[in-house]
Amino acid sequence: MSDKPWGGRFKLKLAAEAEKFTSSIAYDCRLFKVDLVQSIAYAEALKKAKVLSDAECKKIIRGLEQIMSGLESGRIKYRTDLEDIHMNIESLLIERIGDTGKKLHTGRSRNDQVATDIRMYLKYEITETLIQIRRLQEVILDLAEKNISVIMPGYTHMQKAQPVLLSHHLLAYYEMFQRDKERFNQAYSRTDVLPLGSGSLSGTNFDLDRNFLAKELGFSKISQNSLDAVSDRDFAIDYLSAAAQTAMHLSRFAEEIVLWSTAEFDFIELSDAYSTGSSLMPQKKNPDVAELVRGKSGRVYGNLVALLTIMKAQPLAYNRDMQEDKEALFDTVDTIKSCLGVFKDMLNSAKINKDSMKKAASKGYLAATDLAYYLVRQNVPFRQAHEIVGKIVSYCEGSNMELEYLSLKQLKEFSDKFGYDVQRILTAESSIASKDGVGGTAAKRVKESITRARTNLLHDKT
Repeated sequence: MSDKPWGGRFKLKLAAEAEKFTSSIAYDCRLFKVDLVQSIAYAEALKKAKVLSDAECKKIIRGLEQIMSGLESGRIKYRTDLEDIHMNIESLLIERIGDTGKKLHTGRSRNDQVATDIRMYLKYEITETLIQIRRLQEVILDLAEKNISVIMPGYTHMQKAQPVLLSHHLLAYYEMFQRDKERFNQAYSRTDVLPLGSGSLSGTNFDLDRNFLAKELGFSKISQNSLDAVSDRDFAIDYLSAAAQTAMHLSRFAEEIVLWSTAEFDFIELSDAYSTGSSLMPQKKNPDVAELVRGKSGRVYGNLVALLTIMKAQPLAYNRDMQEDKEALFDTVDTIKSCLGVFKDMLNSAKINKDSMKKAASKGYLAATDLAYYLVRQNVPFRQAHEIVGKIVSYCEGSNMELEYLSLKQLKEFSDKFGYDVQRILTAESSIASKDGVGGTAAKRVKESITRARTNLLHDKT
């Protein structure tokens, strides 16, 4: 005969192999705090529904508090034969207080219990993730402000395109992470729905005050369909999706850090504290932290695809497949938080090689577009101006010289529209200053963006 809490209708014990295969306690044990907090609130709700007496409720709550203390201190160990965290806690409660502990699960299923646990856990972790993103944004703003006038090449197709301010380049990542925060906040809103009180799938037979439960457990809304409530993992997918985009943004930034730290670029130097060496080559200083952040994006993507695949063909309501949601979710939570934290510290300790950036921006004909726009202002059609400047660039390549060293006489050989003032626009500084529209790289606009970002962070609830 089965010795499981659900074993009443079973004649045989669960095979040892099946028991090991179905157990989730090895990873869902991290839900113990939220499961205990939920159970304490549920005991109060059962008292309100007159399922428990006042004395029974107090006895259960004392028992749950003792279990909390024991698990936190490590005095209590989990039993793998009890499948999951819910069965472990229920068994521990019954051991401590006897048959009264058997009443706690009245009207509650592990289906609505685990759905509530995961939502409670994830709400906390979303808040923690938002705090990590904000801290990274603060480092980005500090770095941008400290290097407000540093000039560097801007790239398209990894080819030098136009000069930009380093601060402008950094603020692009600030904006990416700002959108990430919006996505995590949206995920939080959809996670902030209480499923407890839905039973296994059809609701509960007892007069549970679900609004009371929501208030006690910090939820702003309660679910409206019991079938959906116990089988919904959209909120977890929302988190994984937001995390995947954050990982993608971190990976893009990490890729630039890797490139910029090469001898070929020499734009930055990473701190020894965030670099590693070679076991063979003594001279090496490798950007392993940035590379790992870049690499871990694939891990986060994989977890998103895994949960989407797990959910894609499940009929209503709960199915055991959903047990597979936790490892993907937990791993992503751990991965994205560690990536945000270490990337922030790595970036904060990096040294900017201003001269190398400026030197790189002075080569590659980066003012070519500004030269074409000069002709446009002289009423030359843009396509014609584009062609003229293309020929000038070709001439410079053949002569091994930069645009800013061309004389007015040489420029006039390509177009008589060039005047004495043309040479003032051929420097990186003048090119940057001319990009004065909203969102442009002109110093004035960048300073405005930093001020706006500081204000946003000041009023940021995270």
